[in-house]
Order: sequence, then structure tokens, then C-alpha cells
Amino acid sequence: MHGGDLVAQALQAHGVRFVFTLTGGHIAPVLVGCHQRGIRVIDTRHEATAVFAADAVARLTGIPGVAVVTAGPGVTNTITAIKNAQMAQSPLVLIGGATATALRGRGALQDIDQMTLMKSLTKWRRSVRRVRDLIPTLEEAFFRARDGVPGPVFVELPIDLLYDEQVVRQWYGLKRIGRSPAQWAAWVSRSVWVHHLFAGAQQQAVVKPRPVPQREPDQRDIHAASLALATAERPLLLAGSQAVLDPASVDALARAITATGIPVYLSGMARGLLGANHPLQMRHRRREALREADLVILAGVPCDFRLDYGNHIPRHTRIIAANRSRTDLMLNRRPQIAVLGDPAHFIHRLSNATSNHNLERWQETLRQRDAGREAEIIRLSNQQTAYVNPLYLCRMINDALTDNSIIVADGGDFVATASYIVRPRRPLSWLDPGPFGTLGVGAGFALGAKLCRPDADVWLLYGDGSVGYSIAEFDTFTRHNIPVIAVVGNDAGWTQIAREQVELLHDDVATRLAHSDYDQVAAGFGAVGRRIDDPELVEETLQQAQQSVARGKPVLVNVLIGTTDFRKGSLSM
Repeated sequence: MHGGDLVAQALQAHGVRFVFTLTGGHIAPVLVGCHQRGIRVIDTRHEATAVFAADAVARLTGIPGVAVVTAGPGVTNTITAIKNAQMAQSPLVLIGGATATALRGRGALQDIDQMTLMKSLTKWRRSVRRVRDLIPTLEEAFFRARDGVPGPVFVELPIDLLYDEQVVRQWYGLKRIGRSPAQWAAWVSRSVWVHHLFAGAQQQAVVKPRPVPQREPDQRDIHAASLALATAERPLLLAGSQAVLDPASVDALARAITATGIPVYLSGMARGLLGANHPLQMRHRRREALREADLVILAGVPCDFRLDYGNHIPRHTRIIAANRSRTDLMLNRRPQIAVLGDPAHFIHRLSNATSNHNLERWQETLRQRDAGREAEIIRLSNQQTAYVNPLYLCRMINDALTDNSIIVADGGDFVATASYIVRPRRPLSWLDPGPFGTLGVGAGFALGAKLCRPDADVWLLYGDGSVGYSIAEFDTFTRHNIPVIAVVGNDAGWTQIAREQVELLHDDVATRLAHSDYDQVAAGFGAVGRRIDDPELVEETLQQAQQSVARGKPVLVNVLIGTTDFRKGSLSM
């Protein structure tokens, strides 16, 4: 049993079913070990995709996703994806190869200081120095990824820990002993080094995953929040991704929110938590609702740019916040009641401590406002634009969704438009990058989602800017028989940027693209490619795409869309 087998054994013990990678010589034993143990190895066309896929697995299962990348450029190619996972608080384990232990700093191929590179990007990191430390280090990595505020961790594995001892002895020239004293001394030194690497290697035992302790809300905070809610006439609940970090408890969380009777706005991974048409869920005019509310409960939602750094909530409005992160809990606005702990647990406890008082008038005010905005969106979607109106396209996508659909959002203007219109039908069925606003997450997220839920329809919504980051992964979808539907909103530009740039600076430099044939690119990788430039073809073409996916073929639908003023003035900074 070599080191790669031990790594695979540890991953299997922690419930890992998929490993995402782009192959390299430094990591081959790990990939072979995983394959031989029945862990599915998915090789992508870019290391960032591998990390994004691992991120999606973590979000949908609660088990840290795993990406394995080769040394040097393999590790550096993951930086954006790892930072995205850190800011989205996704627990994942990045395993990076490294040069042999005795060659560090001697000019070996792809030998860089990876640990310093990962210091600001991960919540924990280790470089393994002996074979016997492989399993204990991975055990600790899985624990650290989930403990407290979840996030990515990094484990560096030098190549001489991963191969069989006899192979490593041969690498170090220990098969022959030189005749001179200097050669003899060098042989002894290398022999001692290799002995140190492998001493006790077979004595490590695989252990079960360590349970992660959860910090429960203080009962005094629950009592104070219950009293505040009892006297509130216009309370609002904002629930974000952190509220659904435990996939096993999302249905219970939905019931708890319903029991409170509080109107709720959902964001990030929390979209879909209450289904498509729950009477308490509001989708539009959130800023107006916040201005009118007399109590705002932030469940895993920080006062960052998405709430205009807390300025969307008036200074006189009481705030109750629950967050795993002490920093996010106090970010920009200090809540009157600050609960350091899991926001889902807080909502459960609050619903049990609160008697449901009559909020029907407040609920109805918000519902009527929502209905007015919905009517406005329908009216705007029926206006003629060049090619296909993007609002109309989003309505057609929404109509095509089933109760078993997962939506992956990867883009700027088109995808942000879709977020107002496309409604996930159930919990954990919306994947977007999170607060880092990263483009390029799409293929990786879709890959992880379809593997976790093979019976689900995975819809990947691309902007024509973002599709350029990962369209090569249609090769991955095809080779690994992973059928997803990608829809590209193609308006030949970086429209979210151009809209403000042209108005303020009177120049569209670097914002122009072309109506490129992305469908033909996908077809070149073996997928089905379709193109739409006429709104009358939208419904039929989406149905054809669904039929192709049902036959096991990934599809890319390239839709030429016009521009609208629907999101004018929405650029975030």
C-alpha cells in the first residue's frame, strides 16, 4: 500500500464519492488510489473548475468536496476558486502535489512556496512530512473545513510520500552504494532520510469523521428576540446561504420559518428554501420593505454591499442578527441582539419560543407590492427588443423548470435578470458564486450538482462573458456522460459594465464582444449545440434541449438577446 492508497482510504472514510482534478505527475498515485477504491475521479480542463465542482458538492451534501491538483501552476490555478469558496463559507479540501521533500528549494520542477500562497485563502493548511501523517492530517483537514465558519483547507503532499518505498529508494539512488567516502556518506544520508519518511507508515488507522460541535444560541438571546418579535408590527426576515449550511436540516428550517409568520427574503443558497410560491416569501422591492420594517432579522446575512453596508436598514430599526462569524455579525451595523452561532438553529429556537401573532396586514402589503412588480416584469418581457427579450427568455426558462431542477447562475446582467424571474422549486436548488461575485463558476457548479443529484435537471445560466471561462468543460460533460442544459444570454457584450460605463464615461472600450457561435463550440466538444435568434423559437428549442438531456447528451443553447433598462443603475461596488 503506497501513500496514494492511504489518501484514498482516508477520503473514502469521510464519505467522499467524487474527486475533481486536472492530472499531473505529482498526484498520480492519489488519483489511481481513488479510482481503485471506487471513488469517481472527474478530470476537468482547468483546476479552477475542479475546485468549483468540489464547492458545489460541499454546498449540496454538507460533506467537504475534494479537489486534487498538481504542484506549482496546478495549485496557483485554483486561487480564484479557493477565494470564492472562502468568501462563500464552503467547506472543501484542496489537495496539492509538491516536489520531493529532499528537493525543496533546489530548483525542482514546479517547486514553489505553496503554503505561503495559501495562507490568506484557507482557514487551515498543512504540508505533510511523513507517510504516517497522511491519514491524521486529512482527518484534521476534514474537521477544520467544517468547524466554526466553514471554508476551504489545503493539504500539501510531496511526491515522495505517495509512491511505494522501493520506488522512492530507487529515486534517491539507494540501490547502489558508491565506493568513495563521500559517496558512502551521501548514501547513508539519503537512506536515513527515506527511512524517516516511511517509518511507521503502515501503523496508522483510518478513523471515522470527527463530529463538529455546534455553538447553540444563548437562551437569553432567544428570549430577548422573542420579546422584540412579539411587539413588532412590521418584522422582516432575511435568510442567506449560511442558514442552509446543513443540507439535512433545510426542510425543518422551512417549517420553522413558516411557523414564525414573518415575511422573508431569501438570497444565495437559501433561494428555493420555501419552494416557488410560499405566501411568506417576497421577491421584489426589498429595499422599500426594509425602510418600512420596524424589526429586521438577519439570518446569516451580513451588512455588506448587498445591503449597502447596512444603509438599506434605517438607523431607528431594530436589528437581530445570527451568524457563525463574529466579523460578519458586527459588519458595518451593530445589531441590538447579536447571536453568535448557526442562524438555522437560531430560527428553530425562535420559532419554538414565539407565539404567532397577526401579521396579515403587513404580509398583504408586501404581497401586493410583489404582485405589482411581477405585472411590471411581464409587461417589460413582452416589449420588442433586438433578437429575444432577455426577460421573456427568463420567463420561458422558468416555465420549463420542473420540481427537480437545479439552477446554476454564472454571469452578470443576464443572470442577475434571471434572479428576479427564475424561481427554484425546492431547497438547495440554486447555486451562485456568493459575495465574491466570481465569473467562471458555472461548469464546475453544474458538474458537482449533476453528480450529487443525477436525477435532477441541471440548468446552467451563462452570460456570454462568463461562458468564455469554462466552455471547454463541455468536453468534460461529454467524456463523463454528465448531461446538463446551458443557456447563454448572448448580447455581444459585458453589458452590466457597459451600461454604467457608457453613461458615465461615454466610452464602451473593453465591453464589446461578438454574437459568437458558442453552440458550435459546444458541439465541437461532442455536446448538442442550438442557436436561437427569434423569440418564437424559444419554447420549442428549450423543449428539444430537455429531450437531448433525457437521452444523456449535454446541451448548450446560444440565445441572441437584446438589451433593456431593466437593471439600470444596479452596478455594485
